Amino acid sequence: MPELIKLTWTPEAVEGLPRRDRQGCKYEAYVPDLLVGRTIKLDGATAADIADAERAVSRLDDGAQGLADSEGVARLLLRAEAVASSKIEGLQIGGRRLLKAQLAEALGHQATDVTAREILNNIEAMAAALKDQEPGQPITLERLLDTHARLLQGTELEHQAGQLREEQNWIGGRSYNPCSAEFVPPPEGRVPDLIADLCEFCNQDGLPAVAQAALAHAQFETIHPFIDGNGRTGRTLIHLILRRRGLTVNATPPISLVLATWSRDYVSGLTATRHHGAAGSASAQEGIDRWIALFAAATSRAVDDAQTYEQTVADIQSGWRKRIGRLRRDSAAALLLDALPGAPIVTVQSAAVLTGRSEQAVNAAIPRLLEAKILRQTTLGRRNRAFEASEMIDAFTDLERRLASPEGDTRHSPPARPAPNVGGLQDVPTGAAHLASIFRAR
Repeated sequence: MPELIKLTWTPEAVEGLPRRDRQGCKYEAYVPDLLVGRTIKLDGATAADIADAERAVSRLDDGAQGLADSEGVARLLLRAEAVASSKIEGLQIGGRRLLKAQLAEALGHQATDVTAREILNNIEAMAAALKDQEPGQPITLERLLDTHARLLQGTELEHQAGQLREEQNWIGGRSYNPCSAEFVPPPEGRVPDLIADLCEFCNQDGLPAVAQAALAHAQFETIHPFIDGNGRTGRTLIHLILRRRGLTVNATPPISLVLATWSRDYVSGLTATRHHGAAGSASAQEGIDRWIALFAAATSRAVDDAQTYEQTVADIQSGWRKRIGRLRRDSAAALLLDALPGAPIVTVQSAAVLTGRSEQAVNAAIPRLLEAKILRQTTLGRRNRAFEASEMIDAFTDLERRLASPEGDTRHSPPARPAPNVGGLQDVPTGAAHLASIFRAR
């Protein structure tokens, strides 16, 4: 059975705080049931939702393999997922600005955009974790610690990177004490055993992959094993499980984009898994069913919009080829057309690397792409020339906007969270910051 541990908060002597923040208090920390050995029974409707979601993910993965630039599209879908996971934590940035920051770093320029740096860390952490995770290979604590270390690299919390927490944390309320927290995770001394149990659960095959990913993510969020970066690491864990089970080898469905849109349901679904009393009770089972059904629906929705995006990419590339006319298959121009979905902003140097052609060959190809209005010139920093495929960036922005709409259509259902306009501006709906306040733990 889960435990509610009654604890006393003794404040540190900190100058300049209001009296209420300098006072101690009694609080309760929640310790969940272990997952290994626990019987999970899913009702018929939830089981059907899971089956639908797994068929959808398999369809996406199989379809991605047949795309002309499957690697580039997969890279953009993974970027969309990492960016969405960051947005849940309150880190907001437009796609164009992020792409420029990423390209500038690749060219050796020092990062000055702090928000971009944190989001790029998330992209790199998720990409590295999934690259190393082979189907059938176990998920280890070391992999989770490495993911977390990459997330916090170069931030003010870098000294905590890759380490399980050694102090109490909490979610919501004030930054100085857990007295008014919305949720208090287990005390630090319980974290190692809970994480060991979670890793063992992640390496079992008794449940459908989508159900396993949903439960593992909820348990990770409940344990909150790090001082910061829990949400982003926990959402990477979702994809590690889907990859380990062989469900996603070629594409990453942007599930976090949907969860960010369904923010209130997301939070209440996670909360519903934190039952009191016996794990086999009706209320505990109802909470698990509710969460897994929501997660399965989010997965199916993410796949639908990702497939629409893939078709949009294919249509854009087809239009490019009609506009530019015949090209030699191995020419720098043809290879660059194939590479642009995964890298919509390039310099001559980065395009040479992407295509495997010389800078001289790329320099000769770019004017033709400019003339066909496939690329347009822009700047990177003060001096560097860059070129962007605006149609591809707009398509990526449209994907973000569709996934920000509860009904998947911003014409009839406005974004439920901050979402970029195609022109690059942000729509900020009322109350959108609430989700970030919930997920930003001490």
